[in-house]
Amino acid sequence: MIIAEEVLSSAQKKEFLEFPARLYKDDKAYIRPLDKDIESVFDNSKNKCFTTGESKRFLFKKDHKTVGKVAVFINKQYIEKQPTGGIGFFDCINDQETANFIFEHCKNWLQQRGMEAMDGSINFGERNKFWGVLIEGFSEPLYGMNYNFPYYKDLFENYGFQIYYNQLCFSRKAHAPTSRIFNIMHAKHSKNENFSSKRVTKANMDRFTEDFYTIYNKSWESHGGGKQMSLNDVKKLFNTMKPVMNEHIAWFAYESGNPIAMWINIPDLNQWFKYLDGKFGFLDKLKFLYYKTFKHNSKFVGLIFGVLPEWQNKGVEGYLIVEAANHFRVATKFEDFEMQWIGDFNPKMLGLAKHLETEVTRKLATYRYLFDRTKEFEKHPTV
Repeated sequence: MIIAEEVLSSAQKKEFLEFPARLYKDDKAYIRPLDKDIESVFDNSKNKCFTTGESKRFLFKKDHKTVGKVAVFINKQYIEKQPTGGIGFFDCINDQETANFIFEHCKNWLQQRGMEAMDGSINFGERNKFWGVLIEGFSEPLYGMNYNFPYYKDLFENYGFQIYYNQLCFSRKAHAPTSRIFNIMHAKHSKNENFSSKRVTKANMDRFTEDFYTIYNKSWESHGGGKQMSLNDVKKLFNTMKPVMNEHIAWFAYESGNPIAMWINIPDLNQWFKYLDGKFGFLDKLKFLYYKTFKHNSKFVGLIFGVLPEWQNKGVEGYLIVEAANHFRVATKFEDFEMQWIGDFNPKMLGLAKHLETEVTRKLATYRYLFDRTKEFEKHPTV
């Protein structure tokens, strides 16, 4: 008999964090997420989603042993036409009966709150962390990326979940030549004396913070119901990035001094965090600084690429990428580049990845389960 326990006590919170570490102890590709990153998702003083949403965590036990865990939540900012809740931080032994029990528990919780569907495995927050079920490419995950056993795909699909959209991660060698089409774009705009590019440096973070704010809000205002970031949110993001940023791999493009495009990259933090076993106390921070200083990081990660709407499809992408690549090819020793996931509903970014001459090295899936099993399933609309 499986028993569900709501995570309330300190011991239960600890077990929520420790269960995956035991489950994956023999998997060499698994990198334990930082405990603080997970706990912050469920801290209503840190996660603004609690102002309009609700979340609960549960452990599932059989014969007094944990066999699974999950978080279930309602995020009103995530709800569009169809009332849809979410489940995330799902981990389970390889047993369909146990998984079904967990999914049914979440379904009932969401139905009681008026939801008509549930997506998983997703985050109670933004899509840039802990989003999707890994279904291909079971190598070491990037920082903030979900990792799971291959059997999770069967657990979700056997219950009745369907793929709402695929999340594709593209990779290439960091110092490989840029593509012919990007070189043509670069040659065209390089002749324009009003065009310029700048790399992000720590000394000028305030300037780049404002430029990011401008490009992001104008470029993403039509995505997901109009996602916006306040200037204060952007400042917090840049302050978080500052201690780990590499001053050679984040770039902006300008026309007559005005920001028109950005390509934000950082080193893959998991190449350092994997030595910390999820902890980030005082001694762990010292350990992190040691590895950051002396451990070569071979991969950098593409976080955000954005172009102002009025400059899209005019070759600005190629100009900025070649400008950046020509620099970090000489100034850095990175070996690999991997882009954070791109949804298969985003043809513009998929086209950019194609022109970068990358290959798909990792695939995750965002699954959706309709409570009304007679209702026609619809995939994520194209943006």
